[in-house]
Amino acid sequence: MLDINLFRTNPELIKENLKKKFQDQKISMVDDIIEKDIEYRRIKTRADELRSQRNALSKQIGALMGQKKIEEANEVKAKVQEYAQELKDIEEREEPLYNEIQELVMQIPNIIADDVPLGKDDSENVELYRVGEIKDKTFEVPYHVDIMEALNGIDLDSARKTSGNGFYYLLGDIARLHSAVTAYARDFMIDRNYTYVIPPFMIREKVVSGVMSFAEMENMMYKIEGEDLYLIGTSEHSLIGKYIDTILEEDTLPHRLTSYSPCFRKEVGAHGIEERGVYRIHQFEKQEMVIVCKPEESPKMFKEMLKNSVDFFESLDIPVRVLESCSGDLADLKYKGVDVEAWSPRQKTFFEVGSCSNLTDAQARRLKIRVNTSEGRVFAHTLNNTVVAPPRMLIAFLENNLQEDGTIAIPKPLQPYMGFKEFIGK
Repeated sequence: MLDINLFRTNPELIKENLKKKFQDQKISMVDDIIEKDIEYRRIKTRADELRSQRNALSKQIGALMGQKKIEEANEVKAKVQEYAQELKDIEEREEPLYNEIQELVMQIPNIIADDVPLGKDDSENVELYRVGEIKDKTFEVPYHVDIMEALNGIDLDSARKTSGNGFYYLLGDIARLHSAVTAYARDFMIDRNYTYVIPPFMIREKVVSGVMSFAEMENMMYKIEGEDLYLIGTSEHSLIGKYIDTILEEDTLPHRLTSYSPCFRKEVGAHGIEERGVYRIHQFEKQEMVIVCKPEESPKMFKEMLKNSVDFFESLDIPVRVLESCSGDLADLKYKGVDVEAWSPRQKTFFEVGSCSNLTDAQARRLKIRVNTSEGRVFAHTLNNTVVAPPRMLIAFLENNLQEDGTIAIPKPLQPYMGFKEFIGK
């Protein structure tokens, strides 16, 4: 959410940003916001004047009555009533107009960083670097579901009966592997001085609208019928929501949090939910990292979070590449973002396993998350990044650690979480 002062002082910057994000259809909204803001400020000023005049006249009435100047007092009373009626008419317009402006402003995307590459969609994202050695397999790598089924580790048919497409049962060592990965991710982040959190898995609408755009909300979130509650699509939603309407002291920042949660997503607008796969699903689990910090700290925190993610995959010997998200691929609240992609030996290409984002003060303005600094009160900056989302991570893990005999090698860092097994499938 942008500062309304930016619309007043530099509307051309906002319009140029819309062009960079290929959202030219919203340019007229900027002028609409400016016009409504001018009208809002005009009536607000008049309302303030009326309140001041009404208060002054009310004091006069008391003085006149004390002097037994009844006729003059009645004339002043009539004037007070006239002001009161005008004020009532203004107040009936004031709040709805303010809400109209807020609704429009929330549809305008955050200003993106100057170095974000221009592009319409993810096909124009820019590769920054790669980490890890790609080791070619000397045998054909099966589809990830086939690998799991060979190990009696997944049941999609039963899940379709109980829940439909986009769900699964994980079994045996594959289920244990799933839990091992999240436990290792938890400890990995704790060792990097992040506070471990298990957050609420349902949040109210005011939190949802504070952490994401309306379009994302409609496409992702499941609403609890008859309740002001939504199932979270990621624990970032709960973690940022934790700070709603708070004032933080600068000497306590940054706050580094890492959280575990199930995640629930409608996946509206996706290319369809696979009947045989766990890449895009309605329910999964994830370890997330979130930082709340002072504005000047967020560029440094962004680099820190990205390094955590890359180091995590490197510790498990899974090759990754980092892509800079282009302007058209950035969600509306993002200032800057990168995707982390893992190597798929089967497809011989990379696929997304995580996303690191700096949202500057976009969420903080919506949720009123502020910081007391030596120079005054400012809005905090918020950042988030995926540590690991096991369904996609499992795909990368199984393919990269598959042996020719069908067993799965367990890297040393993960062995303590797997009963010190070196392989599964034997």
